[in-house]
Amino acid sequence: MSRKNKPFLEGIEIESVAAEGNALAHVEGKVLFVQHVIPKDVVDVQVSKIRKGYMEGYMVNLVKPSPHRIKPFCEHYGTCGGCKWQPLPYSMQLEYKQQQVADQLIRIGHLSIPEIAPIIASKKTEQYRNKLEYTFSEKRWIEHGEDLDSLTDIGRLGLGFHVSGYFDKVLDIKKCYLQKEPSNEIRNFVRKYSIEKGFSFYNLREQHGLLRTMIVRTSSTDVMLIMVFGHEDLENRVKLLDSIIDNFHEITSLYYVINTKGNDTINDLDCVLYYGSECIIEQMEELKFKIGPKSFYQTNSEQAYRLYSVVRDFALNANSYVPLESGISSQKSKKKPVIYDLYTGTGTIALFLSKYAEKVIGIEYVPEAIEDAKINAKVNGIDNSEFFAGDMKDVLNADFISKHGHPDLVVLDPPRAGIHPDVAEVLMNAAPSRIIYVSCNPASQARDLAIFSSMYQIVAVQPVDMFPHTHHVENVVSLMLNLINQ
Repeated sequence: MSRKNKPFLEGIEIESVAAEGNALAHVEGKVLFVQHVIPKDVVDVQVSKIRKGYMEGYMVNLVKPSPHRIKPFCEHYGTCGGCKWQPLPYSMQLEYKQQQVADQLIRIGHLSIPEIAPIIASKKTEQYRNKLEYTFSEKRWIEHGEDLDSLTDIGRLGLGFHVSGYFDKVLDIKKCYLQKEPSNEIRNFVRKYSIEKGFSFYNLREQHGLLRTMIVRTSSTDVMLIMVFGHEDLENRVKLLDSIIDNFHEITSLYYVINTKGNDTINDLDCVLYYGSECIIEQMEELKFKIGPKSFYQTNSEQAYRLYSVVRDFALNANSYVPLESGISSQKSKKKPVIYDLYTGTGTIALFLSKYAEKVIGIEYVPEAIEDAKINAKVNGIDNSEFFAGDMKDVLNADFISKHGHPDLVVLDPPRAGIHPDVAEVLMNAAPSRIIYVSCNPASQARDLAIFSSMYQIVAVQPVDMFPHTHHVENVVSLMLNLINQ
């Protein structure tokens, strides 16, 4: 069915928010998903997709704005794929995220849970990210009202974010509110300088051009810039890197990467230090974490601390079963526990809990992340940690547990897809006294918790908002082994 044959719906009142940042209404028995609207908006909608049981569409006219609607703070709202909830007051964002967790665990997961604690809000709703990646494009996204025919080749150049749904379309960003300065200043300078010098921007379809991507990483005190080039051009590369150093004394670490591959990932490429320190430093209480160009670190640093504090609180005193002075011991023992941190990343949670443990063991798929974890353990003088790289379902087995010690407490922080069934089976057989499950996807978390429900009781649930103005929510669940299974 062509678009012109799809219905145009007038005067639709939006009822609620839905998955992936959409909102929803009901039309003639079908669910209608619409982007860039909020509950109580009355809108005219052009349907773009029809499926069994639901439709998708986009707003054509805002007939009557919701009484809750506020003006988006970013000029790129509606075209840029990020921060889709800007028109929704932050207090309402938190309400819907809290409801999302409840719906996934209770209505979809059919789990028996205690009262969910109020979501922990992010103190910063702007400039909360410590990492942003920008893409260069020879043919940027043409915005509404622009005349394509009147644009010169230089006018088509852009540096910014991919437009949602288009791999080869990049929105030229003037100001992004997600990262503190000098992030915008660096990006705008690099764009202006590169255009003046005639450096070629990347053609994403044909895959050629000098300037490909740039990554800005910040900590509380440091700034790292990673410039990614599509091919080596020694003279122009040096010109650009030197000009960046001359104009931005705030940059403490400058890397470059030559990427001739078909994708933008740099994890399998050499990052060459051009200027400054090898890493930037982030501090969490008395711990210091070294962050390199490839390191994984939670992208909202301040909220990551609150998230890890929840994990620690659950570990120390879940449902008041465990006396604080005895560490994270089980009811059977007063000794300090063996803690497994699965999907450990760079070991942040493991190291955060290390002083309460006999030893901590971290497992992670990415070898570079494990090397970072070992470095961070050494930097902080932590000698009761061990870290292993490999696919979780292959590394974690009965032999591994026999060799490295039976876990008293397991912390799970998997990717959005959740844990592999083999991992769940190994944990059920090991039957640790406690499991703390951290998830960025309550849907997959609910599925996995249902597997554990035959042996474990959910004793606490704490949502945490890591990403204001988006639909994403982090959730922490504390599980305790049923007494009958101990």
